[in-house]
Amino acid sequence: MASDVELAAMRQAITLSSFGLGTTSPNPPVGCVILDRHDVTVGVGYHRRKGEAHAEVIGLSAAGDAARGGTAVVTLEPCNHIGVTPACRQELINAGITRVVISVIDPTSRGDGGAAVLTAHGIDVETNVIPDETLTVLGPWLAATRRRRPYLTWAYPLDKQDSQPVNEQLTADLRSRADLVLSDKALEEGVPGGHAPEHFTLPDDLSGDLRPWLSACYATGSRTILAVGAHHSDALHDNLDCVDEIVVTVEKSPPTGGFAAAMAGLTPEGFELADISPGRTGVLVRLRRANRSLA
Repeated sequence: MASDVELAAMRQAITLSSFGLGTTSPNPPVGCVILDRHDVTVGVGYHRRKGEAHAEVIGLSAAGDAARGGTAVVTLEPCNHIGVTPACRQELINAGITRVVISVIDPTSRGDGGAAVLTAHGIDVETNVIPDETLTVLGPWLAATRRRRPYLTWAYPLDKQDSQPVNEQLTADLRSRADLVLSDKALEEGVPGGHAPEHFTLPDDLSGDLRPWLSACYATGSRTILAVGAHHSDALHDNLDCVDEIVVTVEKSPPTGGFAAAMAGLTPEGFELADISPGRTGVLVRLRRANRSLA
């Protein structure tokens, strides 16, 4: 069972992993903490984007010789294949790590998986450590990978007036964790220039059916998409089962058309409240697809 120190390190690794949101795709956002043999943190790392060092490699580099005999705490199972970068499970073995604490097993692992190879080399491996907490960051990537379709968030103001200032604020607040932003202006990266161009390209703008377009987005490297405003509302309404999350701004002043009528449409069928964040001028309501697991 993971110790209190390891649990604290995993929560630190989860926080680190969030720094890669919006830039790692098609790779996952992963965080890693290296503890020495006395359970002291000696290295941390997170994956920034495909083609660059993975979280484990960055953490091991920071730890240096202090990693030998220590523990690696990582949000996702270390990779078991040599691609653009070396296999992380081999880097951990070479560094002399004696224990690896993993939150979530990687569904894209090659062969027996990194955890199995580590175990075969005599390393103590523990898995499934606070996975629900890790999924707050990793969940959309996992869902997209298993469905081969990006995790789609739709954000709009409740009164449906589609005011430009509201849309710009929504985009500013949400785009940093999305690969693509789809608005009435253009289709663009959530973090401009954030992805490695050799592994990520923009698809054509949405002009037809939503489902084939989402498949095309996945094929070009996107794992998360933010649609802002009502410009594509017909396509989104007609394929609401493709929408994973809805973010609605509710102003404190009554919206046009009557406050009661607007509030009646706050929660579309099939969605449930996930979070409410009060602000100075209103609230941000986050809805998620009911009974849709991110694991």
